[in-house]
Amino acid sequence: MSTAEYDTDVIVVGTGPMGATTTLALATYGVRVQAVTRWNWLAPTPRSHTTNQRAVEVLRDLGVEEEAVRYATQWDLMGDMTIATSFAGPEIARLRLWGTGDDRHGDYVQGSPCPMFDLIQPLMEQLLVTNAARRGAQISLNTEYLGHEQDDDAVTVTLKDLTTGTVYTRRAQFLVGADGARSQIADEIGLEIVGHHARAGHVYAAFTADLSQYVAHRPSTLNYIMNPATGYGEIGMALLRATRPWDQWIAGWGIDLNEGEPDLDHGRALERIRTLVGDPELQAEIEWVAPWYVNQACALSYSNGRVFCGGDAVHRHPPSSGLGSNTSIQDAFNLAWKLAFVARGYAGRGLLDSYSKERVPVGKQVVARSNQSRFDYSALREAVAVPDCDDPTAARLEKIRARTPEGAKTRAALYEALKLKSYEFNAHGVELNQRYESSAVLPDPRAGEETWARDPQLYLQATTRPGAKIPHAWLVDERGRRVSTLDVTGKGMFTVLTGLSGEAWVNAARKLDLPYVRTVVVGEAGYQDLYGYWAGVREIEEAGVLLVRPDGYIAWRISEAVYETDKATTLLRHALAAVLDQEAIAAATASGP
Repeated sequence: MSTAEYDTDVIVVGTGPMGATTTLALATYGVRVQAVTRWNWLAPTPRSHTTNQRAVEVLRDLGVEEEAVRYATQWDLMGDMTIATSFAGPEIARLRLWGTGDDRHGDYVQGSPCPMFDLIQPLMEQLLVTNAARRGAQISLNTEYLGHEQDDDAVTVTLKDLTTGTVYTRRAQFLVGADGARSQIADEIGLEIVGHHARAGHVYAAFTADLSQYVAHRPSTLNYIMNPATGYGEIGMALLRATRPWDQWIAGWGIDLNEGEPDLDHGRALERIRTLVGDPELQAEIEWVAPWYVNQACALSYSNGRVFCGGDAVHRHPPSSGLGSNTSIQDAFNLAWKLAFVARGYAGRGLLDSYSKERVPVGKQVVARSNQSRFDYSALREAVAVPDCDDPTAARLEKIRARTPEGAKTRAALYEALKLKSYEFNAHGVELNQRYESSAVLPDPRAGEETWARDPQLYLQATTRPGAKIPHAWLVDERGRRVSTLDVTGKGMFTVLTGLSGEAWVNAARKLDLPYVRTVVVGEAGYQDLYGYWAGVREIEEAGVLLVRPDGYIAWRISEAVYETDKATTLLRHALAAVLDQEAIAAATASGP
């Protein structure tokens, strides 16, 4: 079936972080894409917010990082988290988050050219969807997805225009279900979801109030309150989260699911917020109050035939560790280039099988990590626990401050509990150490098993092993400006990356003359390694080669020097054919229509 016989190439259902990023990436790659949502708006509430370095790298590759930074709360305002008896009251502890602390900041800036920032979901979705539309995507609001049928050649999707009531069909090469934690599409294609839903609950209340006097001197987007009025649940503390410094907030507290429907009365929510802040006269405008439930579930596969799911449709978990939208954005970035290559005829459909192979393990890890981050609060609670008494807050402070051997033990236990929370708030490795194993990655037989020098959850281990993301290293361009290795790869293309003595690889890429392959020679004008940073992390000889995928992951490498053009051409041709399942294309062409 030719492209002309499709109404569009890809239909994306949902405009959340996964759906919007998929749409933006496909539009950027020149693929016809239609995104549909039944709503008349994008995200109306600031659900996700913390944006980690890998998600920002995706935005950077898609050319929207600078715009995102303009909207976001900056990195240096995110990280001085307090644990206190109230926002105005005595502090119990502080923790530096997201690599802002002196002990971790160097790891973060060495690992990526991108900062972290805090960008609430309404602004993130606006950014992604607007830029997708500018680049040619069709964005259909007020459009309900009703169902689909797929055959060997296409997916026929049934949609309803909610403004007119018109029901119509669209025929596309592929369908992407980014339709959230109650995914209709995941159900329709029979994805097996394992785990638990609604195993715990919270109430969240969004409000507007100027709290700068409590936070400007210790800026953080997350603050925890430990007092008897807020102590229910496995976290055992309430949350004050800034969605805009320092006048827009969300307060959250645990609820007992056995007591039935939670109390969502605005007046009682205001009383609770005044208790959390420690100001009984606080003037605050309540915007909404809503329940939220803790899930611990993930899919064992993300696709069936021509239909693919991602984001909350396949991994469902609490916001602890800040992994939700970040993982969804990365799902999209992994999938979009593969859909684009198959839609354009550059790759066989076997390439699409690598999506589940690569992302299912990541989803499983994220669900486990975010739930474990909640369980880990038990050590903090136990460290400062006190017997039942009339004033547990005063008793807790007295225990922490006692100038006795028991007080010393309490403080030691408290500091150990804070170290454990680094696995939630400074888990650089969880965010950047993903390793892919699939048909789209050709292992280096000389590499052996990877050994980890430090805790792989806490610390990034940069490597050029196939299946890892290309390490960040600063190069220097023609105008003398620093550019990252991430800046000269990706952008919807494969990159053949070698050094000045790797002329054979340059000649090989030139001989193959493929529209989706570029060559980068580190050392040439535009890519000078003046600092020697790349030489220090490349792990291959200068005349070796890396084949970097459009998503920045390394598909293949030859560590030893190759100087013969014919050998390099043969090796490169075979590697691309294997990664892109091009034998399937040849077989289909040979068999005819």
